[in-house]
Amino acid sequence: MKAVNCLIIDDEELAIDIIEEYVSRIEKLKVIGRCSNAIEALQYLNKQQVDLLFLDIQMPGLTGLELIKTMHSKPEVIFTTAYSEYALEGFELDALDYLVKPISFERFITAINKYFRRHEHQELPAESPLAPNENAFIFVKSDKAMVKVLLKQIIYIESLRNYVSIYLVDGREIKTMNTISKLEEKLPASHFIRIHRSFIICFDKIDSYMGGSVQLCGHTIPIGRNYKDAFRQLINDKSIE
Repeated sequence: MKAVNCLIIDDEELAIDIIEEYVSRIEKLKVIGRCSNAIEALQYLNKQQVDLLFLDIQMPGLTGLELIKTMHSKPEVIFTTAYSEYALEGFELDALDYLVKPISFERFITAINKYFRRHEHQELPAESPLAPNENAFIFVKSDKAMVKVLLKQIIYIESLRNYVSIYLVDGREIKTMNTISKLEEKLPASHFIRIHRSFIICFDKIDSYMGGSVQLCGHTIPIGRNYKDAFRQLINDKSIE
């Protein structure tokens, strides 16, 4: 099947980066353009064939809703916005889906499957088995800045009293005020697993495990009682004794 050509329209570069990274994990999708406002998008759409729009609503000059209303022939649309109150109007414009930021990858897949169902393509599983690509990343807020973190660099994540620490293979520790549950939503379940109320680990970085702890990259991480069964099942699927 030919790739689904996607255009991302948002006035926040970070929001565009996140959607583009999600798209990059799905082989059937291809980002062919990025626009920072609706006027720029109109000009792009007059020149290029686009199958699917990821469209923010609140943008300067012309909103995403106003953009759709001006178009006679339009691609499929998935709204991506921080404002839930426009959902009804969005669906009245025949949008495929309405995603409220922050958008998890699992919720993103649900929206993409609506496109696939409408166009008779094979759907993706609810939790995509696809590995993150070489440059997959997330952004986290740390010391008032949004810091880019490559997923391949994460060893483990630890929840502390007032913040969360992300430990990387290059020795850095990035502290963020996010919760560990919020970070868990952003990470691909195929490569990251929560093994304790306070710890998420990268499955690929495990060196060994014994009893109630895991060794990875020189760190010892405890396995919580409520997480042991799920962890052991995952290990058993890859074990030879």
